[in-house]
Amino acid sequence: MRIDVLTLFPPMFAGPLDESIIKRARETGRLDLKIHNLRDYAHNRHKTVDDRPFGGGPGMLLKPEPIFEAVEDLGRESTRVILFSPAGRTFNQAIACELAGQEHLLLISGHYEGFDERVREQLADDELSIGDYVLTNGGLPAMVVIDAVVRLLPGVLGDQQSAQDDSFSHGLLEHPQYTRPAEFRGMKVPEVLLSGNHAEIAQWRAQQARLRTRARRPDLL
Repeated sequence: MRIDVLTLFPPMFAGPLDESIIKRARETGRLDLKIHNLRDYAHNRHKTVDDRPFGGGPGMLLKPEPIFEAVEDLGRESTRVILFSPAGRTFNQAIACELAGQEHLLLISGHYEGFDERVREQLADDELSIGDYVLTNGGLPAMVVIDAVVRLLPGVLGDQQSAQDDSFSHGLLEHPQYTRPAEFRGMKVPEVLLSGNHAEIAQWRAQQARLRTRARRPDLL
């Protein structure tokens, strides 16, 4: 998969995307990730990418010209252009799976008061939000989406079953997990997990996943 990110703050992406699973995906060639500075597509002396909104109001808007030029430069026939915006679909595991099936994602990270509306109308294939709150810019949402999507790519995780059993993968929260020791400070691991009976273990895990989801996220049921 190829992912291009268009942002005003490329240094934000150094570190989080150079470690762990994302790092391995890049090193093994399963992910081709490039971070681009939006100002590289502005051609005046000050590399201006924003301006005041028509009609007045606080803040600044990202201008259409640099974004259009960037998308025309980086995009191809298979590209899916995604904006990050409070007005977008709320990102979830189902959308992560949907995006993991794409060949090329172009993520546009907003700033200031958002985008000129012509960017939304003419360039965006999708708009995403990672929650009902406001962040300084779209860099963090872009990193969240990249992480959630890349771990679903074939061969990225050491055991692909891990992604299939994650919370939300089947509409439920994940069941409780335990490791050694079998007893710690008087707290014991459930006997069924020590029994070696795989059918009973699977049944227990399914039941616990439903109970946990009903108690903590009934909206998922």
